[in-house]
Amino acid sequence: MPLDHRRLQGPEESQPPEVWAAAGGSGEVPEEEDAAPRDPCALRPLFARAGLLSQAEGSAYVELSGGTKVLCAAWGPREAAEPGGAAAAAGGGWLLCEFRRAPFAGRGARWRPGSAAEREAERDAAAALREALEPAVRLARYPRARLAVSALLLQDGGSALAAAISAAALALADAGVEMYDLAVGCALCRPPGPAAAWMLQPGEPEERRAVAQLTVALLPALNQVSAVLGGGQGSPPDSWAEALRLGLDGCHRLYPVLRQSLLRAARRRDAAAAATATATTA
Repeated sequence: MPLDHRRLQGPEESQPPEVWAAAGGSGEVPEEEDAAPRDPCALRPLFARAGLLSQAEGSAYVELSGGTKVLCAAWGPREAAEPGGAAAAAGGGWLLCEFRRAPFAGRGARWRPGSAAEREAERDAAAALREALEPAVRLARYPRARLAVSALLLQDGGSALAAAISAAALALADAGVEMYDLAVGCALCRPPGPAAAWMLQPGEPEERRAVAQLTVALLPALNQVSAVLGGGQGSPPDSWAEALRLGLDGCHRLYPVLRQSLLRAARRRDAAAAATATATTA
């Protein structure tokens, strides 16, 4: 039976919902008025796992403490009849990115599934995802081929695009796609106020109140910025420069967590292959 590559199948191994129970958390997202102030330079705890879906050639799941959950799958390379993009025009491959938001992803008022606002937001997020990932992938190694990445936002607790960038990079690497480095995403926002400081990895209530937002994508091993996305008002140029420095530092701090998840997936795959070979020989 052919697979539907437009739909992310469920993982064979489920993750218990109490991901943060070991850290002493209750697992519930605090209400906006009950949320305690936190250090603006502190990173929200991140959980990452690669290699969950057998239906995809590569997959990854990223969750941020506070309720952001993203599942990504990657396929390719596949022959492209009509490749597009600058890399394809130069003889390289084509990276196709898709971003979808589950109807139950956000709290409060929800978009009607298939509405124009939802489709436009998903197209913008997919374009931002492609912009952040293309510099990390060696598209020249895949002439006239298409690589596909699909990101599904299961729950939006803030910093969703940054989490999707990290998850999509993990999925591509898990699929065996040649890459220069993992693209790591980190989000920031600045609350209202003349002396307000930029905050790393904001939650959904903090993003809602923010007057300026920024998402940085970095290739840490190369120390190369692959994308800077965002906008806002009321911030002088020096403030944006400080936000960029803070975001790059956050990407460097997240990088070891993503690398370890990729290494663990490779060890699991090698152990499964060895067990299969042993059973076949026996």
